Amino acid sequence: MRILFTFIGGSGHFRPLIPVARAARDAGHTVAVAGAGGRGPEIVAAGFTAFATSEPRGRTRAADRGTVRTPDPEADVRQLAEGFARRGARRHAAAVLELARAWKPDVLVRDEVDFGTAIAAETLTLPCATVLVLAAGGFLRKEVVAAPLHELRSAYGLPPDPELAMLDRHLVLSPFPPSFRDPRFPLPAHTFSFRPATAGPADTAPRTPTVYFTLGTVNNTADLFSRVLAGLQELPVNVVVTVGESVDPAALGPLPDHVRVQRFIPQELLLPRCDLVVSHAGSGTVMGALAHGLPSVLIPLGADQPYNARRCLDLGTARVLDPVTVTSEEVRATVSAVLADRDCRRAAGRVAEEVNALPGPERTAPLLEGLHRWTAQ
Repeated sequence: MRILFTFIGGSGHFRPLIPVARAARDAGHTVAVAGAGGRGPEIVAAGFTAFATSEPRGRTRAADRGTVRTPDPEADVRQLAEGFARRGARRHAAAVLELARAWKPDVLVRDEVDFGTAIAAETLTLPCATVLVLAAGGFLRKEVVAAPLHELRSAYGLPPDPELAMLDRHLVLSPFPPSFRDPRFPLPAHTFSFRPATAGPADTAPRTPTVYFTLGTVNNTADLFSRVLAGLQELPVNVVVTVGESVDPAALGPLPDHVRVQRFIPQELLLPRCDLVVSHAGSGTVMGALAHGLPSVLIPLGADQPYNARRCLDLGTARVLDPVTVTSEEVRATVSAVLADRDCRRAAGRVAEEVNALPGPERTAPLLEGLHRWTAQ
């Protein structure tokens, strides 16, 4: 088979596709990945043929904004509807249609907010699998994206779809443990949950505790980094910080020897040596921590992050701080408390057991093959 994977947005939308794409390639299928023009090097570095769905464009350095904006859930929902379901879906539907007509895939696999690919697949009568990228659910609700998607369907001459079955009609693949899903937003019955990777063995040798601190790749601000680091560096722990491309490590000023700052470190190499994660509650970081049985201190900044943070609170795996008002003293006290909280660590360990009991990503390839056979009948 020829399988085209597509995503819209940044690394957080691409990385959940990688285990499935590798499984399909390892099963002997021809695989390519389509994303925004600026994502080509990242796709190629992961080992795939890259197709651009837009021209590369410069990125605004988040650090230039200075301080953290007050979270605005309503604005985030509007961005999902207008940015992803209207403008982004229109752009991706056209781009993926053109690409698919030239490359001729047998199956499309999209990240769950790549609505345009779902439109393209239906227009071409191709099977389309969905890979979830929003761990807890709740942020993406059909009523939020219904109006722009109904308009786009009409523009492509597709029949009415009042229930938006297009979003989960075919195979749904979830790289998250079922218990992490907010029960108020249940998954389709045909969802297949899998383990993205096997967690490496934890470093159990006696050592100074290590705290990993990240704010992801989008909403990084030197102000918030500085406040959090001012609290972390007062603790008797080793601190590893990743700042992404939007913050210059030098902007954080001189730091003590037990604090190490890098732009990027693969989590699979770092997390087995950690004891706690301080993060923005992004889906990938939260699930990476939980797969290794690590508790978290979460500072959600927007989009799906508050939903993930709330779910961690429900499960007892984390404590949550406000990104606008948090002080270095709060960071120090909260991290110290969570490091000493055995109940929090046990709760994270229970999720890790569930994650590592899930089938591996290699099990997704036969499902894609079955989807192709079923829809070809």
